[in-house]
Amino acid sequence: MERRTFVGGTLAGGVLLGGGQGRAAPQTLLREIAQQAEVVIERDRPGEPFKGKVLAAIQPHCDDIPLFAAGAIIKLIREGYSGILIRTTNDEMAGRGASTGEVILNNEKDNNEVARRMGLQKVFDLNYRNHRLDEASHVELRARLIFIFRLMKVDTVFCYDPWGHYEENPDHYVTAQCVEAACWMAGGRWDFPEHLEAGVKPHAVKEKYYFARGAQLLNRVVDISSVIDRKVEVNLANVTQGPAGESGARLRTRLAEQKLKLPILGDNGDTANRQYIKQFVLKDDADVGKRYSLQYAEPFHYIGPAEPALDAYVGEYVKQNAVPL
Repeated sequence: MERRTFVGGTLAGGVLLGGGQGRAAPQTLLREIAQQAEVVIERDRPGEPFKGKVLAAIQPHCDDIPLFAAGAIIKLIREGYSGILIRTTNDEMAGRGASTGEVILNNEKDNNEVARRMGLQKVFDLNYRNHRLDEASHVELRARLIFIFRLMKVDTVFCYDPWGHYEENPDHYVTAQCVEAACWMAGGRWDFPEHLEAGVKPHAVKEKYYFARGAQLLNRVVDISSVIDRKVEVNLANVTQGPAGESGARLRTRLAEQKLKLPILGDNGDTANRQYIKQFVLKDDADVGKRYSLQYAEPFHYIGPAEPALDAYVGEYVKQNAVPL
């Protein structure tokens, strides 16, 4: 899983043009997008203002949320949210293990630990085939998500951006598209009426935090400076396929063999692994934060509760124009 890279691009005729990940100028697109939309900086809030609200962190693979959104989720849990983790694939194609079955089991254990470290109370593993989600029934996946959203009364989701540009992994864009539709359909009383018979009521998801590996319309930056060390701990849970492993320790050993050292890696493997994630894996968070005068930040396309604009307009029109019969 490669970390997000922002790439150069322009806006022409309302269409975003730009390269894919791994190309030049990692901060150019971020600057240009920020000029096109009002960017809200979401900072720490005192107390628990969101007590009673529920969020769903949704990822195709066990390292997606840890890399892109763990900071914002930890922050909201601290501010009163409760939460769940939904993983759509079985992660069979990524990570270490002596067999496919062992890889699946190792990733399942990591995924459960990721949820625990973020403070999420329940995990739903949907177990679709890794890298083959585009062959699965989108209607079925959407229906399963609708049931979970209604059952758990989800108010807010974190997921890949269904409109993110240049996304090459089908698991990412299929999950995102099904999540977007399910958020809306979960509120309709005519979709899956059998849910109502079982006592599961309609419940629309009103807020979305979308993240992307490539180009997206950025309109919210979440300050995660106060929880960056906890985000590091979440990423350390992904020992099977994520950046945790022994990357820092191995780098420290290689440098020692060359009679060199990086002071930030400390004097032992544990410290080296933590600092490797903070310094290198989460470098984008530091770069985004610097741009907005923060230490660390995560960027999102945020969609909030819809304003009842039409109702307000109708009411105002009636008030101004109604006459006696």
